[in-house]
Amino acid sequence: MTTIMPLHSLFNTSRPKKRRKRVGRGIGSGLGKTCGRGVKGAGSRSGYKTRTRYEGGQLPLYRKLPQRGFSNAAFQRPKMDCINLSRIEELYQDGDTVSLDTLRQKGYISGPSSGLKILGNGELKKKVRIEAHAYSAQAEEKLKAASISYTLG
Repeated sequence: MTTIMPLHSLFNTSRPKKRRKRVGRGIGSGLGKTCGRGVKGAGSRSGYKTRTRYEGGQLPLYRKLPQRGFSNAAFQRPKMDCINLSRIEELYQDGDTVSLDTLRQKGYISGPSSGLKILGNGELKKKVRIEAHAYSAQAEEKLKAASISYTLG
């Protein structure tokens, strides 16, 4: 018979307990009178929220600094998911279709993708249909030799 550990017996061992800030408990506490809020202004009122970049009407720092540098991120080559012929041989049966969708279902690909590229490493003996966005020269050569149908898609 297993016993379940009661929730009240659990305690946090990963970090020390942080003491709660007790405000409004007299001048001797260090947080009396204005309770750490200073005097006057919106910040001293209840319900006040601040935007982190706001500097009280003064021109914010991010607008004073010049825009510098250049990012090549917008001009990067799209990320293609690649698969070798030997891997297709392992994953698929005769008559199956090789595509991004079927590779996702098999768990070979996850996350965003710009397309599928077939690489020519290994041999493909199974008769499968391949729908990919790009093929290496070696892969095309091997697919033609094995008379396997493939399409650009």
